Amino acid sequence: MTPTINGAYRIFCGNANPKLAESIAAELGTDLGDMQVTHFSDGEVQVKINESVRGLDIFVVQPCCAPVNERIMELLVIIDAFRRASARRITVVLPYYPYARQDKKYKPREPITARLIADLITVAGASRILTIDLHAGQIEGYFNLPVDHLRARPIIAEYLRSRGLVDKKIVVVSPDVGGVTRARSLAEDLGSPIAIIAKRRPEPNRSEVMEVIGDVKGRIAVMIDDMIDTGGSLVQGAAAIAEMGATEVYACCTHPILSGNALDRLNRSVLKELVVTDSLPLPPGAESLKVMVLSIAPLFADAIRRIHADRSVSELFEGRG
Repeated sequence: MTPTINGAYRIFCGNANPKLAESIAAELGTDLGDMQVTHFSDGEVQVKINESVRGLDIFVVQPCCAPVNERIMELLVIIDAFRRASARRITVVLPYYPYARQDKKYKPREPITARLIADLITVAGASRILTIDLHAGQIEGYFNLPVDHLRARPIIAEYLRSRGLVDKKIVVVSPDVGGVTRARSLAEDLGSPIAIIAKRRPEPNRSEVMEVIGDVKGRIAVMIDDMIDTGGSLVQGAAAIAEMGATEVYACCTHPILSGNALDRLNRSVLKELVVTDSLPLPPGAESLKVMVLSIAPLFADAIRRIHADRSVSELFEGRG
């Protein structure tokens, strides 16, 4: 899709994941727009758009990964800059939504920070949101803007099929009760049974496995989640599944946060392979034999084509596994 004089579009990116933005632009047969995102000496964000964007359809690629608060502020300033430069429409391409785990009040006097982020993006001047695998589906409802919510599951399922991980020889495992719907969908794609790890979280980023519901003995276990942060829950779950007789354990997720010593923890675990997407830039050392990265750039490029042409985005998933 080459830019045209009338109804043109442009792809821009912040500092969060320029590699993904470049891949998306390449899939679209174009170059990234000319924009600089720098900082003043005190850390304030400075944005300079070096080309005219008046009347254009703008797509800003900025997953708000670590350092999260800095990436959020970059995004807000970028949106404001395009709004003031008279862009026709500003679509925020947000592969990773920040503060998604704070989507509701678990205890009294807690914030709902995921809603706050939605309000900030809206007030800054965004026209619509393009994202993938939100941690909680209700986040879509936090926006009074159109939200196109993509799924990485078909990409992951296609890879697992290519490895022969299908049918009754595998079991798809949800790492917690909240992920059952995600696991069931992948299991249906692969024609496989499911199992569920029941656990409790005494505090954030810490969990304890209580029991495994379902039969994993003699099967290859494929764990599926939307994100992996410290990797503690995943490693514990994989160990519990292996103890119950699983022959091998694979893990899949869309967003590889991999904070702290997560990579070291995963490399020392019983996991055969960790399958992730490039929604986030991987930390140094992630090029290990245990990590397989699948690109979501073609999927986002297709969605951008459809948004720009005012066509259905949901058609991308019709007839796909």
